[in-house]
Amino acid sequence: MLRGRWIGVLLACLVVAGVFAFLGQWQFERAIDTDPTPAGVTEEVRPLADVLEPGEYLPEPYVGQRVETEGTWVAGDFLVVSSRYNDGAPGYWVTGQLRVGERASIAVALGWAADRETADAAASALEENAAGMEAIITGRIISDEGVSPPATDDPYGMDRMSPAMLLGQWHDVDQLSVYRPYLASIEAPNGLVDIVSPAPEETGNVNWLNVFYAVEWAVFAGFAFYIWYRLAKDRWQLEVEEFQERTASAT
Repeated sequence: MLRGRWIGVLLACLVVAGVFAFLGQWQFERAIDTDPTPAGVTEEVRPLADVLEPGEYLPEPYVGQRVETEGTWVAGDFLVVSSRYNDGAPGYWVTGQLRVGERASIAVALGWAADRETADAAASALEENAAGMEAIITGRIISDEGVSPPATDDPYGMDRMSPAMLLGQWHDVDQLSVYRPYLASIEAPNGLVDIVSPAPEETGNVNWLNVFYAVEWAVFAGFAFYIWYRLAKDRWQLEVEEFQERTASAT
């Protein structure tokens, strides 16, 4: 085991184990958030422009952040989204396209209704009274729920709050920049109920998945030494057996 070849293999294992140890330390450092988001920070109302820009994905610390923005409601774009729950009760959201810049818009969930008739009536009222009007909206910024295939009997129906799906039915969208998340308004207009949108749960500052990866790298480092030990030991045992056979033959 002290021969040059096996010492060289041992040095190679030391290098491999060192790389694994470095990767384990890196994962462990990532597992502990040394600068966690302060508790309650999502309840501070911040300007939308300070949180993200159109087209950007919503960073993890800002999921559920309360923001405020102002813009103009685009005519013809007060649409209804189904499968919306308020305190466990199924219903509908009325949404709108809020033009917040020269060619930038954000989808806004304005309020909740228990039945489709109420939601349609509220959307019609908004179309009549709010389209083209300026508005200041305060709400929570929430990630896109993703698209879903439309029902065969209702090709324009939507059961997910997805700006990407809403964009397909909006007007005046040429060269338009759209925010990927949507805004859930805190206060509903007349005829609708306020959307129940509680503060996001506070998360711990330890990422246990990264801790698992760090332990995994440590196991890999130990396994590198184990492989060297087994190979060297097997070779040593083989040489001992060969020596014993030669001795027996000579005797």
